[in-house]
Amino acid sequence: MKMSQAPENVRTVFEETKRAQWDNKVQYLLSCIGFVIGFGNMWRFPYLCQVYGGGAFLIPYLIALVFEGIPIFYLEIAIGQTLRKGSIGAWNQISPYLGGLGVASLTLAFLVSLYYTMILAWVFWFFINSFQQPLPWSFCPQNPAQPELAEECNKTTTTNYYWYRHTLNISTDITESGPLLWWMVTCLAASWTIVYLCTIRGIESVGKAIYLTSTFPCVILSLFVIYGLCLPGATEGLIYFFTPKVNIFTDSNAWLAAATQIFFSLSLAFGGHIAFASYNPPRNNCEVDAILIAIINSLTSMYASIPVFSILGFKATLSYEECLHGNIKLLVSALNLTEGSITVGNYTASFDALNKLFPQTIAIVRLKKCNIQQYLDQTASGIGLAFIVFTEVVTKMPGSHAWSCLFFFMLFSLGLSSLFGLVQSIMTSLIEFRIVSKHLSKEATSGIICLSAFSLGLCFTLRSGSYWVQAFDTFAGSVPLLIIGFFEVIGVTYVHGLTRFCDNVQWMTQRPVHLFWKASWQIISPVLMFTVLVAYAVLKKPSTYDAWNPNYEHFPAKETKMYPGWVVATCVTLAVLPCLFIPLGAIYQFGRTVLKKKQQQVLYPDTSSENK
Repeated sequence: MKMSQAPENVRTVFEETKRAQWDNKVQYLLSCIGFVIGFGNMWRFPYLCQVYGGGAFLIPYLIALVFEGIPIFYLEIAIGQTLRKGSIGAWNQISPYLGGLGVASLTLAFLVSLYYTMILAWVFWFFINSFQQPLPWSFCPQNPAQPELAEECNKTTTTNYYWYRHTLNISTDITESGPLLWWMVTCLAASWTIVYLCTIRGIESVGKAIYLTSTFPCVILSLFVIYGLCLPGATEGLIYFFTPKVNIFTDSNAWLAAATQIFFSLSLAFGGHIAFASYNPPRNNCEVDAILIAIINSLTSMYASIPVFSILGFKATLSYEECLHGNIKLLVSALNLTEGSITVGNYTASFDALNKLFPQTIAIVRLKKCNIQQYLDQTASGIGLAFIVFTEVVTKMPGSHAWSCLFFFMLFSLGLSSLFGLVQSIMTSLIEFRIVSKHLSKEATSGIICLSAFSLGLCFTLRSGSYWVQAFDTFAGSVPLLIIGFFEVIGVTYVHGLTRFCDNVQWMTQRPVHLFWKASWQIISPVLMFTVLVAYAVLKKPSTYDAWNPNYEHFPAKETKMYPGWVVATCVTLAVLPCLFIPLGAIYQFGRTVLKKKQQQVLYPDTSSENK
């Protein structure tokens, strides 16, 4: 049953609000797709699959997608399209007591944009260095004045050395900050400048830039898929990826990881989707948009895993063959064999035969245990997957410069399109403030956001900067998302009213709201998020981080350290600060209501006595 006339509250909003709109539907879809598809699709999802059971991880991931991700995604888009406001304005209109939700989303978007742009700066640094001949991470430094650097590099891989020593110049402790690294400051400034130029006019400029930043990565990713599948050992990596480990279903950490990954992957609770949807026409079918964008995002994560695991399989094969070559040299030397009598192809058969003939000699030869499964199990977490594993493999590819340029330009485009959504959510909310809109233009507002974020982000350009990126990602980019999302669902369902909200959605989509959405918003999604939050609190381990240890024998060795007390306090602040605005907003509104009633009693004492 279709509604021919809009509900009164929706009709009033559309009649009174004069708002810019997207040039076309494609612009909106590409902007949302660019917002949700980012670094997490390229390295966080494959990493979680590698850690939590390969193909088995897809089951908790898909359950979280269906019952948590898509319903909340649909909810946010519907809110923005109905009320035609940014996050702060929308939640204030739903209920003045929920105004703090908008401030929480704005604060969270700003905090995440700080460290997200630093990762973008690292990508930019690798991109501009991809034009050097040869690639700077493909060889060890040859400086007679500092022979210890060459020695250090020779005991690890050249990509490890370039990342830790040259790019980050990393310290051994989070408390050892050191000076600002000028090359990182320059790259951070360049990244924020590009973001500013692309968001200077709001959706008018974002809508133009998004055609490149959203489509180009798909083309490059497809090239990597084709090339990755052709690499020797790619099959081993893909088998490893798709082979499920059933014991994962009893691992609570896997379910927790799946739930949080969906939230971060779909960019929920940042306010960006509310802002983007507020520029849609009134009768846009936001239900189809939510399902389509969420499915594209998840398929992209799985699609991106193909080249990742192909390359991991290639790298594991190379490491396995290098291990065998080392053993072959030892056997040839110890048994005085001729060169070529043992090869990688016949190693197992030759070893078994020689072990029967010369068991005592082979027993004293220190042969390494070469197991390709062991090399596949060696996880490369997040950032290390891009800046260590991929760069190492690229150096072994023919035409390595071209592949390196394409890879890092793809990453830069992905990160840039995600930042558009974060900055747009902040910008839309600030422009809707009367004080800001009266005195500042869009250009000035965007400039203030980018300049202030750049200034605060300078802490990431210190020698300890990578530790702070890890801290921000762990504390600001996880739990606050779930808490804000939980109160979003509760606010719409139990404060605004589910029936009223469904009437608005039914008018926009021109179809009745399905029972699944109602059940998800009212029961399933909040229960699932509450369960995840409780599980996080119960399973949360002491706050530790992996510090770099200059152990020349095992460079780059990682030493697990406890955060100092003041760092723990900072991390807790990162997690609590955005969420704190939710109760503060309600308390502020309650105080205003009480004060207003008292003022009315003073101004109209006779009326108040009659009411009594």
